[in-house]
Amino acid sequence: MSDTIEKLNRVENELNRIIRGKPEVIRHLLTAFVAGGNVLLDDVPGVGKTTLAKALARLVDADFRRVQFTPDLLPADIIGTNIYSPKEGSFQFRPGPVFTNILLADEINRASPRTQSALLECMCEHQVSSDGKSRPLEAPFMVIATQNPIEFQGTYPLPEAQLDRFAMRLSLGYPEPEAEAEMLADRRSGDPAATLTPILNCSEILELNRQMTRIGIEESVSAYLLEIIHATRRDPRLTLGASPRAALLLADAARAAALLAGRDYVLPDEVRSLAMVVLPHRLVTDAKSRYSGVTSAQILQEIIQTIKIPR
Repeated sequence: MSDTIEKLNRVENELNRIIRGKPEVIRHLLTAFVAGGNVLLDDVPGVGKTTLAKALARLVDADFRRVQFTPDLLPADIIGTNIYSPKEGSFQFRPGPVFTNILLADEINRASPRTQSALLECMCEHQVSSDGKSRPLEAPFMVIATQNPIEFQGTYPLPEAQLDRFAMRLSLGYPEPEAEAEMLADRRSGDPAATLTPILNCSEILELNRQMTRIGIEESVSAYLLEIIHATRRDPRLTLGASPRAALLLADAARAAALLAGRDYVLPDEVRSLAMVVLPHRLVTDAKSRYSGVTSAQILQEIIQTIKIPR
């Protein structure tokens, strides 16, 4: 396992070379990948969201597909459809781009709710059901979706049911001046992502996922995690608290973070920090908070500060 973790550290170093100045986001992305979760990259155009997804796929030797979500996109364009074959005299299923390892759903909120919902089963159950038959997706499977938080014209906001299927909501943001200067220097002789070669393979990622499930969570740490979850349901400023799925995904993310750190147990600080990327997008604030400009992330931060950390 130590050899695989070392390879994963090399993957992280390469991603930090491609996307400068965002080590925390990259660590969270790898944590979600090892935990088997999906990621929503909520950010403005041009900060490297697509580059990050493609670089990850190349470094782990995974099959990668990119779908540009538009208002006229249909569910069959994603999951596939049955095509009549005159030669065979029957309908044959033609798989869609979702049959891959890493699917980049670019500008996911530009597609209609009908098309967005085509991903619900894929993201949660890792299978596609069509004409009464279920077809499993390749493992590992991960959806990396992007959306622009500034431009709302011609978009369809993601419903809570779909947001709840994303393990994390991340934002790259603009790089610091020093990191942006390094980026300009890197690209004088071409795109550094084009020179990437695989370091890990998919079977090693699946082994890391199996190792992750064996990471222990002490009873006091588990109770701390659940106290955060339950507190979101009791807060009067939140009309929708964290779901049981959120608790499971937070626990898996904490296990994966411990594995990446080379430990076989979870620290309370890992639960505390990961809660800020796993939970806010699942919480819905009441009208008074929204009009006051209070976000779910701010409320969650207040909640976390009131809960005693186990020692």
